[in-house]
Amino acid sequence: MRKITVSATFGCLFALLITLPVGLAVAQTTPVAPNPPFELKNGDRVVFLGNSLFEDDMQFGYLELALTTRFPARDVTFRNLGWTGDNVFGVARSTITNPPTGYDLLMEHLTKAKPTLVFLGFGGIEAQDGEAGLPVYRDGLAKLIDKIDQLGAKTILLSPIPILSADTPENRANRNAMLEVYASAMAKMASERGKPFIDLFKPIQEVGQKTAITEDGIHLNETGYYYLATLLEKSLGLPARTGNIAITVSKQGAEATAPVKILNSGQESANLKFTLEERSLPLPLPETVEAVRVIKITGLKKGFYTLTNDKTDVITASAKDWAAGVPIRQGAVFEQASRLREMILKKNDLFYFQYRPLNTTYILGFRSYEQGRHVKGLEEQNILIKWLESQIALNRTPKASVYQLTPLK
Repeated sequence: MRKITVSATFGCLFALLITLPVGLAVAQTTPVAPNPPFELKNGDRVVFLGNSLFEDDMQFGYLELALTTRFPARDVTFRNLGWTGDNVFGVARSTITNPPTGYDLLMEHLTKAKPTLVFLGFGGIEAQDGEAGLPVYRDGLAKLIDKIDQLGAKTILLSPIPILSADTPENRANRNAMLEVYASAMAKMASERGKPFIDLFKPIQEVGQKTAITEDGIHLNETGYYYLATLLEKSLGLPARTGNIAITVSKQGAEATAPVKILNSGQESANLKFTLEERSLPLPLPETVEAVRVIKITGLKKGFYTLTNDKTDVITASAKDWAAGVPIRQGAVFEQASRLREMILKKNDLFYFQYRPLNTTYILGFRSYEQGRHVKGLEEQNILIKWLESQIALNRTPKASVYQLTPLK
C-alpha cells in the first residue's frame, strides 16, 4: 500500500520544490500477435491504470522514469491512476458517496487524464472470485478497453503478478493458478482486440526465486519495481539501456568502440580521458541489484588505478581487475538519474493529493458544501505540477561528463 506523506501548506510545497538541485504458460494455446514497435511521441499522455501494482510504484517512480528517459527529446506526460484493491469496475474508488459509484469515478479519472496511451493492469483482485468471476471480469475488461478506444487512446495490457511467499504453500499454489487463469483471459482478449499484451507473471516469478522483490510476498518493493521497469522495457522491444565498455591502452594510444569517445591520445594511462555518449540515463540501482555496466580497460601497467567522473572518485581497482572488468554503479549520470527520479516522485505526490485528497468527501463528495471551496486550491497545484514537468524535461537527457583514469600513487 502506498506510503502517504502530507505537506502542511502550499507555501511549504513550493519552498521544497524550488530547492530541488513476455507469453504465459497457461496462455500458450492462445497465440498473441507480436507487439508492434513501441514509441512515445510528442504530446503523448501516458496513464497507468490498475490496482496496487501501479499505485505502489508512486513510492519509487521506476516505471515513469524508465519510459521518460527512453525518449528524452519527446514531450510526454505521465499520470498514475493506480488504486490499491481496485478492479475493472473501480470498486475501490467508492470512497466519496454513492452515487457517484466507484465505476463513475474510474471513468471520470480516466477521462480527465486525457490519455493517448493506457497501461492497463487489472486481474489480481478479480482472480479472488475464482472461475465463477471470469465472465464478469471479461465483461468489465472489455468495457474498459471500449472506453479507452472511445477516448482515442491506445491500450497495452499487463498481466497480474504472482504471489511469491504469502499464505501457505497450498493456498499460494491455488491462488497463483487462478491468477494465471485470469492472465490467460486477458491475453486472449488482447489477441481478439488487437492490443499488445505483456506477461508479467512468469518473469516476475522467476526473478522472485533469485532475490527478494516484495515487501510481503505480494506487493513489490524497490528492487521489485526496478526489475518490473526493466521487464517492461524488454517486453516493449526497447534495446538494452546500458552496455559494457571496453578500452585498450597501448603505446600507440587508446582505442575503444561506441559509446566511448577518447579525448586524448591515451598513450599514458595516467592521462586517459574519455566520455560516454549515453543514449539514455541509467536507472538508479537498488542496493540489492548488481551493477549492469562493466568497464574493461586492458593494457595498463601493473598497479592500482582510480576512475574519476567529473573529478569525483568513482572506484579504484588494480590493473588486473580493470582488465577483467570493473562494475560501475555510480557517477554523474547515476546522480542525474536519481535527481530526476526525485522530481518525478514530487510531481506524482502533488497529482496524487490533487485527484484524491485525504478529505475527499468534504471537498469533492456529498459534504462538499462544507469545504468545496478548496477545489480551487487543488486546481492551482497544476502550476507546480507543470513546473516540475518542465524541470523533468530539462533533466531527462544525459549530460556530458568526463571520465579520467589515473594511477594511484
